[in-house]
This record gives sequence, C-alpha cells and structure tokens, in this order.
Amino acid sequence: MAEHRASGTTEHQMTRAGSDELGEAQAQRAGINFEWHFGRVTSLGVYEITNSRTVTILWEEGGVSNQQGEITDEQWEIFKLAFVGSGRIAILSDQEEKRWMYDYRFLETLRG
Repeated sequence: MAEHRASGTTEHQMTRAGSDELGEAQAQRAGINFEWHFGRVTSLGVYEITNSRTVTILWEEGGVSNQQGEITDEQWEIFKLAFVGSGRIAILSDQEEKRWMYDYRFLETLRG
C-alpha cells in the first residue's frame, strides 16, 4: 500500500505524491501560462574565434533548436551534465510559438 504523503510547500521546498504532481506544482508556482517541454541534447560546441558556446536540442514535441551564444555558465553546466548523462533536459516556459525552444530560464537535466 502506498504511503500517504501530505502536499506542502514552503518558500523554497515542495512535497508532492508523485513527479507529475510536482511538475504541475512547479509550473503553477512559476505562473499560469508555463508549460514543460522535454528534449535531448544532441551536440555541444565552443567556437573559440567568436568566444561562444552552442547547443543543439532535439525536442520531443518535434523540431530541433540550435542556440549559439548567450548561454550562461549555469545553463552550460546543465547542458554538459545532460550531454554526458542521458542527454535529456526539461524546460519550463511561458513563451509562445516556438520561442520556448530558446527559453532557458527554468532548465533541468533528467535521468533515464
């Protein structure tokens, strides 16, 4: 029998019964129009001549994105972790159309 766990939040902590509920709670905390998007990092690169980084992502919803430059050190670390691991990432975005593919404000790497 599954253990009953109470849902709760503090300013910096959340507890939910499962990962789906936790994802929904994170999206609600971020704002009503935020949605999760999942993809796989397929390539990373550094262009010394322009002093920029590049990442290519294959999205589960369809499409491929490539961002060159304007990748923060923190974002780069998450992309590197994903690339050497499962490759999977998730972003939480409120951007419309395909702009969410380049919105790395809420970026996570995933296992499996």
